[in-house]
Amino acid sequence: MPTLSATARARLPDSAFAYVDSQGRRRLPINDVSHVRNALARFDQVDFEDDAARERARERLLRAAKKHGIVPLGFFDGQLRKARGANVRSLPRGTLTFLLTDIEGSTRLLERLGDGYAGLLRDVRTIIRTSVRSASGHEVDARADEFFAVFRRPAHALDAALAIQRALREKSWPQNAEVLVRIGMHTGRPTLTDTGYVGIAVHIAARVCWASHGGQILLSSAAHDSFTERLAEGIAFRSLGRFSLHGVAEPEALWQVNVADLRAKFPRPRTIGPVRNRRVDVT
Repeated sequence: MPTLSATARARLPDSAFAYVDSQGRRRLPINDVSHVRNALARFDQVDFEDDAARERARERLLRAAKKHGIVPLGFFDGQLRKARGANVRSLPRGTLTFLLTDIEGSTRLLERLGDGYAGLLRDVRTIIRTSVRSASGHEVDARADEFFAVFRRPAHALDAALAIQRALREKSWPQNAEVLVRIGMHTGRPTLTDTGYVGIAVHIAARVCWASHGGQILLSSAAHDSFTERLAEGIAFRSLGRFSLHGVAEPEALWQVNVADLRAKFPRPRTIGPVRNRRVDVT
């Protein structure tokens, strides 16, 4: 990582740091890609003044990671492992479908709405949380702009995903803002420890979510293959091809959920590899 001299550090604005304490001391520079990566690695080593300061720094760091196209996998995985005590004991085991969401363009929304962004985030979380619970899902965690849930049945996860996108589309947002959420789904058999879920299923779910665009619902090949029953009328899965995902050894087949009342055209998935086969519509 390039050394940040005292002179260069002094020239940076406060916004170039994830954490500025009440005395004005600035920690965790996030002015470029290498410093964002370093801040992600060092975040848990910082002695924050209180939980509120830690959460503000976490959200600023995550926004910086997104701005620079960094997949903060450690944070995704770390948030999943934050559940404690009774919350962990109540989570399901076995083969599960993970649903991860993320607000697209959250930094732009924050800059546009200012203090009003907190209310928008609260409304987004309410919509997601209500949709997850109505579909018999289990909330794992909600931090910054991300939300994590698991389902015993993939069909229930799909019901929640569709309900989320429809509710977000129908709601009127402050200053006529467009609020779009990325959704990724993956089915696997994670390990439930006393601190939460761990395993490759968590990693792949995070990657699939990261690959999607606002308003889109993406499925991994395992999530797609888990649907053994005929889909409800009007729902189709569209094969987008096979892609190389960050940190995943084998190329992953990605599928898009298509329904008549939701947007169907998106850019190619945000991945590191090219499409490896032609696209196919499957009903």
